[in-house]
Amino acid sequence: MRRSSESSERGERRIDRTARINESIRVREVRLIDGDGSQVGIIATEQALRMAKEQNLDLVEVAPEARPPVCRIMDFGKFLYQLKKKAHDSKRKQKQFQVKEVKFRPNIDDHDYDFKLRNARRFLDEGDKVKATVQFRGREMSKPELGLNLLKKLIVDIGEHGIAEGTPEMAGNRMHLIFGPSKKSVTARKPTSAEASAPRAENA
Repeated sequence: MRRSSESSERGERRIDRTARINESIRVREVRLIDGDGSQVGIIATEQALRMAKEQNLDLVEVAPEARPPVCRIMDFGKFLYQLKKKAHDSKRKQKQFQVKEVKFRPNIDDHDYDFKLRNARRFLDEGDKVKATVQFRGREMSKPELGLNLLKKLIVDIGEHGIAEGTPEMAGNRMHLIFGPSKKSVTARKPTSAEASAPRAENA
């Protein structure tokens, strides 16, 4: 019985919407798998068609390269529907993330920091990545530790909302760090209309 089940699984993996079914199967005989997955054996194609019709099902060629071809009795329309639904669900789950930049100044005040922290957390919770950028001006360039300390504080404050990818990097007058969303933080809810219209990036 186990052998029959394995043969059935191998056959179903080969099925697609181009498979030959019912009267389009022109060979004289087939190796038949019944609707319950059991092996019937090699029988005349005409007999296999009768068996399928008696069960109000279809005769589907699942392994055309075999000699004789392997056919299975099944509900082909239902199978195609499930195949389409599975592909649709899989595509829906593959959310295309964006990288949202949140900009800071080295001497940012607490109010602005909290505002930008909330936005960073929200972006991460929605499944997007966040690029935290510290922008230096003038004499601030001589104190890169200010930016480094700010980003270290941000890592702690973001907490379970996201995960730092790598370490802070300096490029010109900017220091940045990328955060990826945490699996725990990504929500399945749809954004409200207010959230949808909110700006997606912050300027210093």
